[in-house]
Amino acid sequence: MSGAPDSPQTTPETSSASQLLSTLVPTFVIFCLYVSAFLILRRSHRRYYAPRTYLGSVRDQERTPPLPNGLFNWIGQFWKIPDTYALQHQSLDAYLFLRFLRILVVVMFIGCCITWPVLFPVNATGHSRTPDSGQLNILSWTRLDTKVHSDKNRVYAPVFVSWLFFGFVMYTICRESIFYINLRQAFLLSPVYANRISSRTVLFISVPAPYLDEGKLRKVFGTAVKNIWISGDTSDLDDLVEKRDKIAFKLEKAEVKLSQLANAARLKVLKEGDSHDEAAPITDADAESGSVAARWVSHKKRPTHRIGKFGLIGSKVDTINWCREQLAHLIPETEAAQEAYRSGKSKKIPAVFIEFFTQSEAQVAFQTLSHHQALHMAPRYIGINPQEVVWKSLKISWWQRVIRRYVVLGFIAALIIFWSIPVGFVGVISNINQLEKTFKWLAWLEKIPSVIMGVVTGLLPSVLLAVVMSLVPVVMRLCAKLAGEPSLARVELFTQNAYFAFQVIQVFLVVTIGSSASSAGAQIAKDPSSTLSLLANSIPQTSNFYLSYFVLQGLTIASGVVSQVVGFVIFTLLYKLLPGTPRAMYKKWTNLSAISWGSQLPVLTNIAVIALVYACIAPLVLGFATIGIALFYLAYRYNILFVTDSNIDTKGLIYPRALQQLFAGIYIAEVTLLALCIFSVVIGPIVLMAVFLVFTVLFHISMNSALDPLLYNLPKSLESEEESLLLQAESGDGAAAEKNGKMQIVPAPHKKPNILAKFMHPEIYTDYATLRRLVPHNLVDADSLYNERVEKNAYYPPSVGSITPLLWIARDDAGVSRQEIAHTSKVIPITDEGASFNEKNKLVWDAEGARPPIWEEKTYY
Repeated sequence: MSGAPDSPQTTPETSSASQLLSTLVPTFVIFCLYVSAFLILRRSHRRYYAPRTYLGSVRDQERTPPLPNGLFNWIGQFWKIPDTYALQHQSLDAYLFLRFLRILVVVMFIGCCITWPVLFPVNATGHSRTPDSGQLNILSWTRLDTKVHSDKNRVYAPVFVSWLFFGFVMYTICRESIFYINLRQAFLLSPVYANRISSRTVLFISVPAPYLDEGKLRKVFGTAVKNIWISGDTSDLDDLVEKRDKIAFKLEKAEVKLSQLANAARLKVLKEGDSHDEAAPITDADAESGSVAARWVSHKKRPTHRIGKFGLIGSKVDTINWCREQLAHLIPETEAAQEAYRSGKSKKIPAVFIEFFTQSEAQVAFQTLSHHQALHMAPRYIGINPQEVVWKSLKISWWQRVIRRYVVLGFIAALIIFWSIPVGFVGVISNINQLEKTFKWLAWLEKIPSVIMGVVTGLLPSVLLAVVMSLVPVVMRLCAKLAGEPSLARVELFTQNAYFAFQVIQVFLVVTIGSSASSAGAQIAKDPSSTLSLLANSIPQTSNFYLSYFVLQGLTIASGVVSQVVGFVIFTLLYKLLPGTPRAMYKKWTNLSAISWGSQLPVLTNIAVIALVYACIAPLVLGFATIGIALFYLAYRYNILFVTDSNIDTKGLIYPRALQQLFAGIYIAEVTLLALCIFSVVIGPIVLMAVFLVFTVLFHISMNSALDPLLYNLPKSLESEEESLLLQAESGDGAAAEKNGKMQIVPAPHKKPNILAKFMHPEIYTDYATLRRLVPHNLVDADSLYNERVEKNAYYPPSVGSITPLLWIARDDAGVSRQEIAHTSKVIPITDEGASFNEKNKLVWDAEGARPPIWEEKTYY
């Protein structure tokens, strides 16, 4: 009786709603706790929740305006700050990270608007009455019974809806790629960036030995060359600098400890009521070394240490005297080794940094084939920040680089396969309800209360999955360095790709397949002929696990990102308990946390991929994904504007890479829909999905072919346009105006469009001239970015340009610090300005905005 709907039967219902509720309740409680902690703590702990508004280590032009200090009155002002503020006051990566999240929210929301009105009623009125087609599954493909003729026709609905939705997603990816290209070109061609040394410097690796010669290189690249840095082996110099700095900071810590001991004894004398004359400081700095301290601290209590291995064995020495003796010969020895490197006396390695006079000349060298032999002087890189260079990777020869690449890729593939075991186990736990019905030895699970089982099948797998994934990015970054990536930006991009593959395979595919197989495997074994229909029924059901996963990610993880409760506790404890010197306090206080693009973006992209895959199978997923990603957007928006800094600059390349990764979701979704149509044996939808899959592949190939060259190179045509726009601004013809640190060219190159026109025509309304108005032009003086020493040492290894550190100790009223400075300064620079001991003998310094002696202005490389 396949032509009529089955009558309702009394069958055990799926526990999908119970699982979701069991996950939602505890996670919502955690969400409320996190948000409450954030609302309360941000009012009184400005350093941790709004450091970008005032911290002395942040330049004035990079700061964010402070928000009101109430519980809720800050929300309106926070919302008024545009995302472009991150572009103009922090980095291109930070802005595009926020834009990616905002685009995902829009895509997911539009997906709800497209799928829900059509697929909800189509699915809900399906004829399946299996035990698994109730509760939340009533809104998914599971409700369709393709044995019923009318339900076979219903399959056309998700197919045509997928055409519309996935077509919209593909257009959005293409549109945003064009937007990124235009924004990147405007950003890189702006004077502030174009004059940076990194934009004018090209790194060549795998350089043949005959070309490790400045004269030959200048002959190859002509008069456009300004400076050349031929990399050399710095192993011995690295050891010298490390030893010098280690001993210097050991001396600094000992000096602070001695002053603190003396000050404690002095305060004790004053507290006991002895005369102030007896406690008065001695100012004779020329007296015998340590004589002032000896007045308060006995010789036995002076700082000492053992000079044996690990400081546990060997003879005990006076730390201050020993460090002075060591530094007296280490400092000159280090400076001599540095000068020897600059003179070219070190062993050369096959890597060369070549600085050109202009960005245009650097681009010509970057885009030109430099050597006649394969894999020599290649690959080439431009825009590498000297502070991001992975110096060990430069030593790798071309053939080692090829071998390492394949070995690393093989290791990552093995890691993914190996990780399938624990992740697959998580998928089995999420489907424990089906297993207890299938295997009799699990019958005891039926006695467990449904609330507890809901937590076990909903919350527990999500938590386990998050824990299992936490260590993977660390391994991926190590793999990137072993593969020979030459910069930290390249390491992040490698990690973004590798970790995304890991996320899709482990968090999504393994869990989905494992859950589907565990629920349908036993039934397939009993009745192999029902394989296709069982798979068609079980695959949509796995969407229930991801509802719980999105709830966990959106409520607890996102709220944890903004509240940072654990981090706040750790920061407070470390700042108060661990620092023993002003330097340690300063570094802990001023170092801002940073978002790791390579490990954060893949998690968020994978959420979008999962939502895309289930968009037309279980559309309810789109709603949860919209809410989850929106919460992430708000959390990261606050952190980027007020808390974090950008330590690694990929020039925005994280954005097109994340957009491209969305195609993985489209492909998996289309293949899954095609498979479901095949499982359901409906010919029309099978043909339609196959046609659309081919169209998607052709669209993807064509888009990449057209846009890829523009992602990594700068076109010559825009250089002349940039010059004309600058001349127009200088002459005043363009009514140039400076406002909030950015150059605005008035009037705009076109009339303000409506939202539809702007979306449909990015080549017109988000072109180079338009986006140029968003880019910062006057944050710094573009013509005087560097002093002579910085420019000379820019692409030397860190140990070559490392200067002897300035020791920073605290001033004490007993006069110990002044005498110690007088004697220690004969060996190494030292000061006690800006730090002292309070009445409780605790270290204090001006943390609110003053810049201490060891402060160094940020260099825009």
